[in-house]
Amino acid sequence: MGSRSRLTYPARLFLWLLGYSLLMVGCFVVFQYHREKEFKAAEMDSRLQLINMYILTELGEGKDVSEIDLSHASPFEDLRVSVITDRGDVIYDNTLDSIHRTNHQDRVEIRQAMSSMTGYAVRRHSESTGDYYFYSARRGAGGIVVRTAVPYSLSLSSLLEADYGFLRVMGAITLIMCVLGYFATRRVGQHILRLSRFAQSVERGVRISDTEPFPHDELGEISNHIVRLYARLQQANADRDSEHRAALREQREKERIKKDLTNNISHELKTPVASIQVCVETMLEHAGMEPERREMFLRRCLANTARLNSLLEDIALITRMEDGGEAIAREPVDLAAIIREAVAERAPVAEARGLVIETDVAGPLMMAGNARLLESVLNNLIDNAVAYSGGTRIRIAGRSDSRGRILLTVSDNGTGVAEEHLGRIFERFYRVDKGRSRAAGGTGLGLSIVKNAVLFHGGSISARNGAAGGLELEIRFPA
Repeated sequence: MGSRSRLTYPARLFLWLLGYSLLMVGCFVVFQYHREKEFKAAEMDSRLQLINMYILTELGEGKDVSEIDLSHASPFEDLRVSVITDRGDVIYDNTLDSIHRTNHQDRVEIRQAMSSMTGYAVRRHSESTGDYYFYSARRGAGGIVVRTAVPYSLSLSSLLEADYGFLRVMGAITLIMCVLGYFATRRVGQHILRLSRFAQSVERGVRISDTEPFPHDELGEISNHIVRLYARLQQANADRDSEHRAALREQREKERIKKDLTNNISHELKTPVASIQVCVETMLEHAGMEPERREMFLRRCLANTARLNSLLEDIALITRMEDGGEAIAREPVDLAAIIREAVAERAPVAEARGLVIETDVAGPLMMAGNARLLESVLNNLIDNAVAYSGGTRIRIAGRSDSRGRILLTVSDNGTGVAEEHLGRIFERFYRVDKGRSRAAGGTGLGLSIVKNAVLFHGGSISARNGAAGGLELEIRFPA
C-alpha cells in the first residue's frame, strides 16, 4: 500500500489499544461466563443433593424407595429418581415401566459419585428415555448410588444460563474504555504527529518556530523543550552565519578601502612629485638660469614638498586613529578653549579671504578626549569652510545639555554642497570639485580626519545644507 493509504499513527495506536482492551475484556467475560454457569450448575446440584441425602436417609431406615414421599422434599414436578448398585446396575427408576439392563458405571455423574461421594452432569442425553437431563448423584452406605435428575427444559436452561446483565455492564465498560482510549491516543498522537512534522521540517532545513505550543503534559513539556532548543540552535547558527557574512563583507570592504586608499595616495602623490621632478630637471638642464626664475622653481618645489608633508601627516593621523586608537591618550579637556584657540589661529587666514568667523560657545565644554585630535577637527572644519564655502561668514556654535552631552555646529553662508555629494564628503580623497580642491592646496583627507576623530571620541557627525544656504556640519559628543 502507498503512504497515502496508511493509517496515521494515532489511528494505529487507537486500534492497538482497542484490540488489547477487547481481548482483555473478552477473556474476562468468557472466564466469568463459564464461572457463573459452573456456579449455577453447582447450586442446582446442591439442591438435588439434598433430595439424594433425604432418599438415602429413608433407605437407611429400611423404607422401600417407592414408598418414599418426595412431595414436601422436592420442589421439582418432573423429578426422576434412580437407584444404582455399586456394580452400575439400575435397580429402580420412577420414570420407567421396566428397568433397562444397561450398566451405568461409565456415566459421568455415577463415576464421580463412586470416586468422590457426589457428582453431576449438565444436559446429558438419556438412552433409556431419549430426553436430556441434569443429573445429580450421591453414593450412600454399601455403595448404593441414588441419582436424581431434572429434565433439561427451557426453564432449566434459562436458570443455568449466565446473567446477561453482567455482559451488558461489561459491554458498557468496554465502550467507555474505547472512548477514553480514543481521546488518550488522540492526545498522544498529536504529540507524535507534530514531532514527526518537526523532524521532517528539520530534515528539509525549514526555519523552526517555537510559537505553536504542545499540549500541557509531561510529553508536551519534553516536546516543547526539544523544539525550543532546536529553534535556539537554529537561531544561533543563523546569527553565526549572519555574523560570518557580515565579517566577510567587512573584510572585503576593508580590502576595497585599502585598495582605493593605495590608489588614491598613489594618485595624490603623483602630482606634487611630478611637479618637483619637472622643476628639478628644468634647473639641472639650465644651469645658467636667471636667479628670479630659479627662485620660482625652488618655491614651487618647496610648496609641493609642503603638500607632500601635509598629505603624509594626514595619512599617518588617520592610520593612527584606526589602528592604534588605544595608544592615543585621553584626558579631561575643555572643548570651548580649543574652539577659541582654533578660531584665533585661523582668523587671519579667513579675513584675508574675506570671511568672518563668529562663535557662540556657552561656557566650558568639558569632555574626555585628546586635545590634538580635537584641535585637528576644528582646524580642518575651519580650513574647509575658508577654502571651499564661497561665502562671507563662518559660524561655530557649541553647547552642552543637562546630561553633559555636547553639540557642536560649524556652518557657513556659502554655496553649500549638491545633494548627490553630501553622503560622500567624509570619504578619503573625495572632492566635490577636483580641480578647485587641488588649486586650494587640499589633500582630500580633511573631512575624513574629522570623521575619524569624532568617531574615536564616540561621537557622530552629519552634514546638510542650511535652510538659508551654505553647508552645516553637526557634531554630537556623548556625555
